[in-house]
Formats: sequence, C-alpha cells, structure tokens
Amino acid sequence: MYRLWLIFAQTVTVALAIIFTVSTLKPEWLPQGPRVVALHEASRSGEDGDNSGPVSSYREAARAALPSVVHIYTTQEIRQQRHPLFDDPIFRHFFGERPEGPSQRNAGLGSGVIVSENGYILTNYHVVEAADDIQVALNDGKTYKAKVVGSDPESDLAVLQIKAGKLPAITFGQMDNLRVGDVVLAIGNPFGVGQTVTMGIVSALGRSHLGINTFENFIQTDAAINPGNSGGALVDAHGNLVGINTAIYSRTGGNHGIGFAIPVSSARSIMEQIIQNGAVTRGWIGVEAQEITAELAESFGLPDTDGALIAGVVRGSPADSAGIRPGDVLLAVGGKAVSDPQVMLDLIAALTPNENARFRVRRERNIIELDVRIGKRPALRDARD
Repeated sequence: MYRLWLIFAQTVTVALAIIFTVSTLKPEWLPQGPRVVALHEASRSGEDGDNSGPVSSYREAARAALPSVVHIYTTQEIRQQRHPLFDDPIFRHFFGERPEGPSQRNAGLGSGVIVSENGYILTNYHVVEAADDIQVALNDGKTYKAKVVGSDPESDLAVLQIKAGKLPAITFGQMDNLRVGDVVLAIGNPFGVGQTVTMGIVSALGRSHLGINTFENFIQTDAAINPGNSGGALVDAHGNLVGINTAIYSRTGGNHGIGFAIPVSSARSIMEQIIQNGAVTRGWIGVEAQEITAELAESFGLPDTDGALIAGVVRGSPADSAGIRPGDVLLAVGGKAVSDPQVMLDLIAALTPNENARFRVRRERNIIELDVRIGKRPALRDARD
C-alpha cells in the first residue's frame, strides 16, 4: 500500500510540474474557454495608455494601425418609377408600350476596421445601410466582396465579413487607459481621396444627448474626421483601437474640430453579440420618459430634478404589469441611480430580458420599490423604452 501511495504522489507531483511549465511558457497549448472571435488586445496595464512621454513622431502607431483600416464602397440600385399613364389602355393605344426606366446606382463610401484575421470587419451601420453591393478594399490594394453579418442601427454599428484569411487585425485598446488630453489618430478614407491619418487629442469622454444615435457614449476628438471617415479607426499613440469614427459636428459638412467616435468597449460588446447571435439583445420595459426641468419639478412638487418622469406606459408591457404609472418618477434601476431619461435608457437596455430587476419610483410624496420582469427591446429604431 505504501508503494502504491508513493507512486501516486510522485505522479501527481510530475503532472503539476508539467502543467505549471506549460502554463508559464506555452499557455496557448492549454484549452481556452469559448470565444466569439479571436481578437488582439492590448495590455490592461496603465503603461500602454500613458501618452505623457515626449513623442516626436507617431509613425509607429500609424504603421501598426494602417493595414487594419479598409475602404468600403457601396452601391444601391434605384429604379425609376413607372408613370401611371403607361398603364392606361388609351395611352398605350396611341403611344405604344414604354419600357421601364433604366436602373441607376447610387455610390457611397466609408471606412472599416479589420477586427479578426478571418475576415470580420467593424464599421458604421449608416455606411452600409440599404446597400445592394459592398466592396472592401484593403490597404494592399486587394478588393473583396463583403456580406453583412448583422447590424445595430441604434448604436450605428455593423459587422461585415469577407472571404480572406490571415488579415492584419487591429489590436483593441483599453478604454480604462484613455483620458482627456491623450493623443489619438483618426484613420479612414475622407472624401474618397485615399487612406489618411489625422492627429488630435481626446477632447471629452462620455458625450451623450447629441441626438445622433439612440444609445450614445461618444469619445469627442479634434482629430479631423470628414465624410468617408465613418467606420474608420480612432487609435491611441500606440496604434491600439480606442473608437470607431462615427460623426462630426458641422454646419457645412467639413471638419470643425468636433468629431465623435464610439468607444471600443461599447463597439466590442455589440460586435460580439452580432457575430454570435446576428443581432443585439437589450432590455425593455415599455415606458416613455421625459427630462425633469426645474419648472416641472416645481409643478409636481418634486424636491429636485433627478430621475426620469414617466410620461407614458405601453399597455401590457413589463412596466404596466409591474404597476408603473404615468406621473411616476423613476429614481433607480437595479440599485443604480437614474439622473435623466438617457441614463434610464442605458440602464434598462443593459438588463437581461426575462430577468427581474428592482425599480425605485417616487409616486407623489412616497418612495416605492417595484419588481419588474424585463422584456426584450423591439428591433424598431424608434422603439420606446
């Protein structure tokens, strides 16, 4: 018995030593958990996001990121409408049959970012919206036909795929490392002139209430972003992806130093849902809310302007079933404070459908807690939350 125990102990010791050696020197040999798509990711240490050191050139960042940014060309077929007179028998008797008008094609352009070596490309939804044909041109000049894997109009993101392998996938940066004042580079195809790099800084983080998308949490930058840059990469001083260029604030269509990009953290989460499920799933309770102004707070006798005023409740919705009424003020969702309707929208959307969540509501002068079973947000762009 002692001999068997000794053999067992020695076997366990050797096995543990092998596992320790492999995990240290060759961790990729060990089985990994399921992943939607293999991505390159920057270190989480603060060093990769530190742009404070003196830099005379950003050519290394550009060199690292440029091959991963692609040009996207779309065409949309438009058929001329047939005039009703052509269907009139008397008109046809005198003038004969008239063929339908020739089809025309609208051409559009934008940019995209290669996110995996096996052909997945992240871009803006408005770049490929209603396109009949999508062509992707790589940095090396090769062109591929692309298909839409899925899209999310409410965040203005879409995922494409091309049949190609060993593509130069970009490295994803860490939003936790990004700060106002950090240097960033915008890469894309402005006005169709060809791949272009512009430099600026992070002007602000967490921009919302802009009316661009339903869900907004933008990086603001003064790096020049122009038409054609949409869907391109916003990278840090190391060439790591920190955002997807999406929109500009402009009265003329040109750049005025106010551009907006979707943070890589949001883009990655949405992208992985699209690749895995073909769509994005968000929570929904069926309410219509409005901001509480000082005048409304005074007329309703509210102590402050915090929260979201429930202006309407969809009949038969989760909110209706839970007892939420018009005139209630929503103060917290799942223990997180609601400061305005946009925050309410984001908090509810982040909840998992078919799960219960605790809502704190002010009704007249009372604070009540309600359990709401979360529903699935409708796919319509103007769906009420």
